[in-house]
Amino acid sequence: MRYLIITKRHIMIFAAVFVSFAVLSITSAFALQNKNRLLPIYSVNTNKKVVALSFDAAWGNEDTQDLIDILKKYDIKATFFVVASWVDKYPESVKALHDAGHEIGNHSTTHPHMPKLSTEEMTNEVKTCNEKIKNVTNTEPILFRAPYGDYNNNVIKTLGDLNMYTIQWDVDSRDWMEGHTAEKITQDATKNVQNGSIILFHNAAVNTPAALPNIIENLKSQGYSFVKISDLIIKENYTIDHAGRQQSNEDNNSGSSSSPNNTSNSSEFGSSSN
Repeated sequence: MRYLIITKRHIMIFAAVFVSFAVLSITSAFALQNKNRLLPIYSVNTNKKVVALSFDAAWGNEDTQDLIDILKKYDIKATFFVVASWVDKYPESVKALHDAGHEIGNHSTTHPHMPKLSTEEMTNEVKTCNEKIKNVTNTEPILFRAPYGDYNNNVIKTLGDLNMYTIQWDVDSRDWMEGHTAEKITQDATKNVQNGSIILFHNAAVNTPAALPNIIENLKSQGYSFVKISDLIIKENYTIDHAGRQQSNEDNNSGSSSSPNNTSNSSEFGSSSN
């Protein structure tokens, strides 16, 4: 009779093979998950020195006219993402923004965490807000920003099915943070800007009106000009890379897409309180 003698060396070899197999399986599963992950637009790959200023309006209305006046002074058009309840409370401000040439985007109806909703609930959130905006501006939004920057595949797909583009940001002014001074807001809003950046601000943030002129002048001195998000993004035949950066397939020959839905490799992105 022959006996199988298992030595310490055999155990170590077996353990190494097992660990390697486990790591490979986990890596493959993670890669497959990321490959199928849908992303919103964080920024746009462009050789033009352009950026987009965006404001989320969900709560107060103290500084809307101040923002309109500052942007008018510099002849800049921005994009404002509004919640339906904000439209209900301040329809005159929505109209004033629209009449001043600014773009009105959809920020949901009740400001929920969208991934927690069913597809039907998401659709109702978006359609209700769209209807309220259209009633005031006679224009239906094509842009959506998820409350809290919170999204998953179903959010992106649902908005794509509604022929809308889901928009994030790659530069956060952090004006929503308590005690954030105008100087600090200016630093955060300008230090990581690149061509095609989308910068996040908030309506009714205490120090944003004080910071905004300095931010605009700082970026202008760097050669940047300002456009609305709908004039910045690529509407068709594009992909989104792992950093959420939208790029034209005509430039990179990386495939094609004809709807706001896009699949991309990605790592997890952080959210902001908005």
